Amino acid sequence: MAASTNNPRSRARRAAMQGLYQWQMTAEAPETIAAQFRQDKSWRRIDEELFAAHLFGVPTHVASLDAHLQPILDRPIAQLDPVERAILRMGAFELTHRDDIPWRVIINEYVELAREFGA
Repeated sequence: MAASTNNPRSRARRAAMQGLYQWQMTAEAPETIAAQFRQDKSWRRIDEELFAAHLFGVPTHVASLDAHLQPILDRPIAQLDPVERAILRMGAFELTHRDDIPWRVIINEYVELAREFGA
């Protein structure tokens, strides 16, 4: 089942992935990145709460997320493509911190993001 890009939550995940990519590449504060996204004219069409949860939550918990992910990776997490690293961290964050979202939905959403943006 493909994730719908018309769904506000799917769009929030996509925007958060882009924001986390920017955070990884520039080390800009999540607050600065969020402000840039809020200026976009399509901003009202996303789930702002989910976007903020990821954009602020992943950097806050990055050490523990990486510790959970590293044992199942075939290389150091720093060697992963930055987009794939953002997707993995977001999926791990959502699975461990968002018990209000069914795990099947979470996995489906991140498989779709990886298909679309992964290397």
